[in-house]
Amino acid sequence: MCRNITTLRGLEPHATDTEIEAAARQYVRKVTGVQQLSDATREPFERAVAEIAHITAHLLDDLPERRRPPATVPPLRRPEVAARVAAREAG
Repeated sequence: MCRNITTLRGLEPHATDTEIEAAARQYVRKVTGVQQLSDATREPFERAVAEIAHITAHLLDDLPERRRPPATVPPLRRPEVAARVAAREAG
């Protein structure tokens, strides 16, 4: 279902809070169909993202180490994505 969510387990260095939140946000977008937040959707959407990110962080901490790293690099670790995010935050 969420094929755009990158595997975070086994990354070196470990997945950051930002990467975990991005995955949670993508998951909540996918299951709810909410792409643009409104006054009616903002609070439950953001609460769900926070709860899923929290659970995901605990899950990653509790699972054993992977023998091999994931085959794909998370988007936030790709230079072109990092540049796009930095430009968006700056302007």
